[in-house]
Amino acid sequence: MGLHLSQRHEWVMQSEIRNMSIECDRVEGINLSQGVCDLEVPAMVRQGAAAAMEAGLNTYTRYDGLTELRQAIAHKQKIITGMEADSEREIIVSAGATGAFYCACLALLDPGDEVILFEPYYGYHVSTLVATQAVPVYVRMEPPAWTFSEQDLEKVLSPKIRGIMINTPANPSGKVFAYEELQRLAAFAAKHDLFVFTDEIYEHFVYDGHRHIPPATLPGMKERTITISGLSKTFSITGWRVGYSICDTKWAQTIGYFNDLVYVCAPAPLQMGVAKGLMALGPDYYDKLTQEYVNKRDRICAALSRAGLEPYVPQGAYYVLADISRIPGETSKEKAMNLLRQSGVACVPGEAFYHDEAGDHLARFCFAKEDAVLDEACRRIEKLGNFSFRK
Repeated sequence: MGLHLSQRHEWVMQSEIRNMSIECDRVEGINLSQGVCDLEVPAMVRQGAAAAMEAGLNTYTRYDGLTELRQAIAHKQKIITGMEADSEREIIVSAGATGAFYCACLALLDPGDEVILFEPYYGYHVSTLVATQAVPVYVRMEPPAWTFSEQDLEKVLSPKIRGIMINTPANPSGKVFAYEELQRLAAFAAKHDLFVFTDEIYEHFVYDGHRHIPPATLPGMKERTITISGLSKTFSITGWRVGYSICDTKWAQTIGYFNDLVYVCAPAPLQMGVAKGLMALGPDYYDKLTQEYVNKRDRICAALSRAGLEPYVPQGAYYVLADISRIPGETSKEKAMNLLRQSGVACVPGEAFYHDEAGDHLARFCFAKEDAVLDEACRRIEKLGNFSFRK
């Protein structure tokens, strides 16, 4: 047969988000494609990690993470969301939120099991399911509020459905699932005995009076919910790879064993830095974060509107989907490349967030940028409003 790649290589194609970052580098443009927050890391987080290194905390941790970090996660959840979590038996620290989801899928899903994803979806959710030989099935959310119906859920039901992924606040749409929607999803999950995986990495980026509600806090949901989050966005440490899952003890140990197998542990001194930050920073820090980001959101949405690229104003997270129909191109990728060539601003084509052609008129812009960078990007985008594209 000769040397060849495994069949799995088709499951891990380069993401369109990374591709657009590479294209942006080629033209030395402004990268509003990848969700890399470039704001300052809180001092106590940096100092906590440095002190841990100097103190010799540079070896393996327990398979589920440092005791100090698990206790800090439980403390933060209690004071911010009211969620009760046993730091010894229900929290697993992993290599980022993506690592936490991967280990949860390995522990709880068999090959061929199906999991419902809402689209527009985050591509790594799809890739993770496929890489673990699970099967994503899609429920379309409709703009501008990104709504769905119970009929939409019922239509995708099959005997193979084992779970549902709820991303709130959502990437790329910025949707924050309301309590009433979560109640409907909880009833659906209970009725059909489904696991509920959540991605709550943007839990502290919520605007306009909306409120982040962890699905696990709804009545009857703790046992079946795998709460996944991390500190990459909140502390601007996307390269540290410190995330976690919270779940019933029945699932936690096996998820932790897969975490040990795949990642061994998240970096030990960085875990301690995160723990120091979680214990030192209270609600005031998260409130300030919200105010800072709502201002950034409003600036980029205004620029997109002036350019004739109407935004779907997000309720949370730090991305905005915009209608780029007026940009030439047959596909969203062609449109995004034309926008990059004309303005020097990179975005992610909408096709990265749909399993079909539904995203061909959309693009995602990240506004987690320093003010000077974001202002320059907005200036360039606004100039597109006066530009007549040749078809």
